Amino acid sequence: MGTAKVDEKAKEHEPTDGPVTQSPCHPVTLSPCHPVTLSQLAHGRSGDKGNHANVAVLAYTPAGHAWLREHLTAEVVQRYFERLGPSCVVRYEAPNLLGLNFLLHDVLAGGASRSLRADTQGKTLALALLRMPLPRPDNLDEMLRPQRKQP
Repeated sequence: MGTAKVDEKAKEHEPTDGPVTQSPCHPVTLSPCHPVTLSQLAHGRSGDKGNHANVAVLAYTPAGHAWLREHLTAEVVQRYFERLGPSCVVRYEAPNLLGLNFLLHDVLAGGASRSLRADTQGKTLALALLRMPLPRPDNLDEMLRPQRKQP
């Protein structure tokens, strides 16, 4: 019985027609109709502040930062983490780092010493947010992580 419930829950999180992502080992050309994931435009870090989580999103380029400032709002992030029940999400800007910092209030089920969740310190929340599908920006090429030149 318990297994069936887990399987049903797992199916809720499986992508049906999800975005195609790029891997350094297996680059994929994205067509204009595919959405992109936040990880293609930025990287992130997260951690706990008591019962609250802090999620930083750092764009790879100034063009990506400008686009994210407009589209990655506190409301969008709160909706994305709705299942964790944040009471409030506040966005702070760090333009010198091409960053946006989100504070998700009351999202850690009591915090590190009280929560029974697997991730009591919110360390995986940045990774979860980076999987967020986004509409494909017109100037996507200007926002992608710059490639290193090989010697």
